[in-house]
Parts: sequence; structure tokens; C-alpha cells
Amino acid sequence: MNTFDPRHVRKTILDMAYSGSTVHIGCAFSIVELLVTLYRSHLKFDPLHPNAPDRDYMVLSKGHGVMAQYACLHELGVLSDDDLNHYFKNGTRLKGLADAHVPGVEVTAGSLGHGLSVGVGLALAAKLNKTGQGCYVLVGDGEINEGAIWEAMLFATQFKLDNLVVIVDKNGFQAMGTTDEVMALGNIAQKFEAFGFETITLDGHDEGAIDMAYSALKSSRNGQPKAIVANTVKGKGISFMEHDNIWHYTRLSDTTYGAALRELGYAS
Repeated sequence: MNTFDPRHVRKTILDMAYSGSTVHIGCAFSIVELLVTLYRSHLKFDPLHPNAPDRDYMVLSKGHGVMAQYACLHELGVLSDDDLNHYFKNGTRLKGLADAHVPGVEVTAGSLGHGLSVGVGLALAAKLNKTGQGCYVLVGDGEINEGAIWEAMLFATQFKLDNLVVIVDKNGFQAMGTTDEVMALGNIAQKFEAFGFETITLDGHDEGAIDMAYSALKSSRNGQPKAIVANTVKGKGISFMEHDNIWHYTRLSDTTYGAALRELGYAS
């Protein structure tokens, strides 16, 4: 069923996490609207031919949020119910981190900081080949502690990759605490601008604002790489998960799974 309703996508994430008895729920929930809006309205991507040579690229550098991408690929019909039912189980192709062997997943990620470097390479190749392809790279705010992120940004500016859009999931947390506690990031938008990026800051759960930003940046071919700094809520959509970093590594029980489903409006 292709609804691209964020509520339904969150239910799919819950179902996968519960079935697979796995973690990373909060960090998947924070990127739902960013991915839903992209797949629904902006990404050139044919579900029947996910490896088509003229596709746009969606690089999930924040590979531990992959349940959100799997849920979107399921909405498109790329992944089946059976795929999702076997998430994180023996023999599955759907692992707990992004894996390029899965159709529609461009990069194997999870060791953070590397996806953007791959993305700038894809964007550069598209520019050199004059294919018109765009490349979207979603990174976590904690992930940009990694030095490779800043090297990739310098590269993107040097080679005028205005077909590159970096999406920062700014939920304020990383695995072991808040970003301010681990390594304070300051004003992320100003840092991107200082590196030469055309940058938009927005509410990462406002689908209208996200849609407008994608449209504006996609049409802007001014030689500047693009960035969206999305203010998000880790665990968005479930009251007892929001802003609680325990849901980076906590598994669902029968009780919490049922409670989360009820909050989304589904009978448990």
C-alpha cells in the first residue's frame, strides 16, 4: 500500500523493530518526514528499476536510521511484506545498518562519516557526464563530528556540486548523549554557509516546509552545493520516545510496542 503517510511509515518501523527485536527506533523516527517528502515528490526513482542509470541518488550516510528508508522502499513496492517480516533475522537481506545489496540503498553505511564522501563522488560523476542527476545525502548531526564530513564539504564546494543536497538530521542526540555533551556543534547552518553551501534551516517534521526546500534547492543551479539543516525530534511521534536517548539502544517489549501502536492510532 503506497500511502506515504508518516504515521503509517512509523508503524512499519515499529513492526520491523518489534519483529526483529532490534534497536535504533528513535533515530529512524526523526527522519521520517524528510524521507517521505523526498520519495513522494522529488526523487527521480523508478521502483520497477531501482538501479536505473539515470536515477537520482539517495545516500543514507546515517546508516543506523535505515528502518525509515526500508519503510519508504516498502511503500514504493521495492521491498515486500516478507522482507519486512524477516527484518534482522537469519538469512534476511535487511540488516540493521544500510546495505548496498538492498535495491534502492546506494551505500553500505553505519560506520559514520563516510556516506557524504561517496555522495560527492556520485554528484561529481553526474556533473561530468551531464546526466542531470541529483544526489541527496542524509547525515546525522552527531555524525558531522567526523572529519571526513568536512573534507567532503570542501570537495563539494571546490567542484561546484550544485546537484548535491546534504540533509542534516539535527535531533540533538548521538549514541552516548546529546551533541552538546559529546562535541558541541555550534551553529551548523553557519558552518555550512562558511564552506560555501546554499543552506536552508527548517522544521524537519513540517512536510510543507520540506517540500518547498527541496523544490527551491533542486531548481537552484548556481554552482553552490546545497544543505538543509532540519531541526528534528529523536523518537518523533511517540510521546514516551521523544527526546529520550534511551531509545537509541532500547528494544520494544510487548507493552511498549502496544502503547506505541495505540499512540499512532493502530489497535495493538
